[in-house]
Amino acid sequence: MSLEMKRDYNAQENRWDMALIGEVDISNASLLRAELKAMFDENASSVNIDIQDLSYIDSTGLGVIIGAYGRMKEQGVSVKLLNPAKNVEKLLKITSLDRIFL
Repeated sequence: MSLEMKRDYNAQENRWDMALIGEVDISNASLLRAELKAMFDENASSVNIDIQDLSYIDSTGLGVIIGAYGRMKEQGVSVKLLNPAKNVEKLLKITSLDRIFL
């Protein structure tokens, strides 16, 4: 399965809203990295990523999100993951990333 990304800048909240649909893995993680970078370059604001329709994410995809978190935290903004599917939520808990992103 492929990855679909939707993004919108919420000027009222000074925040990016993004939705990930499908799967994030080694084959498409670079696309997610590029999209997050483009968003941050356009407007260095916090990002809420809705992952309710994300069916799978591997360690490469998690690495992209962790890297974005590190860059954004240096600028005083945050990354949050919203509405994870049960399997993705389980992965976030196993890796203790739920403490950072949820």
